[in-house]
Amino acid sequence: MAENSSEIRYLTPPNIELNKEKYCRFQKNRIKYIDYKDEKFLLQFVNEQGKLLPRRITGTSLKYQRKVAQAVKRARHLALMPYVADMLK
Repeated sequence: MAENSSEIRYLTPPNIELNKEKYCRFQKNRIKYIDYKDEKFLLQFVNEQGKLLPRRITGTSLKYQRKVAQAVKRARHLALMPYVADMLK
């Protein structure tokens, strides 16, 4: 028993954050137009409270982040998406 005391065992593996390479999905998939009527797609860029996720989290480029923001605002205006939500997802 004393020989294995230096060995550390975990019940669950420790969370090791891997730095995933961020990329703009619009540039990669060559998407030119972001449709404001597709609320299921736009929900990927919104958190549980209904706020827009920043670029540093989504990896979206500046050009397309502005287009996403405009599309979300239009969808909210037409009541396709809520302005505020408790638990949206």
